[in-house]
Amino acid sequence: MNYRHAFHAGNFADVVKHVAVALCLDRLNQKAAPYRYIDTHAGIGVYDLEGDEAERSPEWKDGVGRVWGAVGDAPDPVRAALAPWLGVVQEMNSMGLRHYPGSPFIASRMARSDDALRLCELHEPSAALLREAMGRDLRVKIEQRDGFDALPAYLPPPERRGLVLVDPPFEVAAGARKADFDWMLKAARAGVKRWPQGVYVFWRPLKDFDQVSAFDGELASMLIEEGGVAPEKVLVADLWVRTISEGKLGGAGVVIANAPFGVAEHLYAALPWLCERLAQGEGAGWRVESPSAEAEN
Repeated sequence: MNYRHAFHAGNFADVVKHVAVALCLDRLNQKAAPYRYIDTHAGIGVYDLEGDEAERSPEWKDGVGRVWGAVGDAPDPVRAALAPWLGVVQEMNSMGLRHYPGSPFIASRMARSDDALRLCELHEPSAALLREAMGRDLRVKIEQRDGFDALPAYLPPPERRGLVLVDPPFEVAAGARKADFDWMLKAARAGVKRWPQGVYVFWRPLKDFDQVSAFDGELASMLIEEGGVAPEKVLVADLWVRTISEGKLGGAGVVIANAPFGVAEHLYAALPWLCERLAQGEGAGWRVESPSAEAEN
């Protein structure tokens, strides 16, 4: 695998993904019962925005960097929606924006003492950095293996509550992106059969609306018809910072299965503001939709 997320950490695609994940975790925290967080492609945990990769490709400046400097003037509903994610970013950057948290680090900071985290990272150097970032946290177990292969063994979790993040690299090599879409569908089918009540977050890039629409439609149909997920509990949240054109990342977003109560409302509040702040050209837009309700701008 030649993908290295350190070149892209904190970009607009990370912002959308992590806002959604943090909102779901925040809702899980509203009940006392413990839960489990499962990450199929965990990465290295923490990213240095002044490191070599980020300096060579400073995408974070047009992502978290723009939010960091503007959120103080945002309307109250926007700040409330961003608070779970941004609170973690602010906690680790008390002297100014220098580090960016990956999904497992956000989950570890939001999880309670009796919650559990299971993290998969196939790339050996990345897995070593992930262990370093997570420290000696007894709630965390890290496996150096393919998360797609590992997922069925984790389900259903003993806690019976939790969130699965499926976030493959979507490499640009020929056929690799389509393979990741196919693997995500297989993972979703296997997951909901074993644990239909779990919260699942599937991240995907927006480079081709037709390809993404086909994936979203097949995923939603499978979740509803085979997994028994209520249509209103399947949520799509996307942001694109310029007109989508094949070959270049212009947008990204998530499909959430069993979206917790209140997450859609927060995303409705956050995405228009994020779209305005993160736009990089003509044609920027956003959408939050489900099979039973839709809003698009």
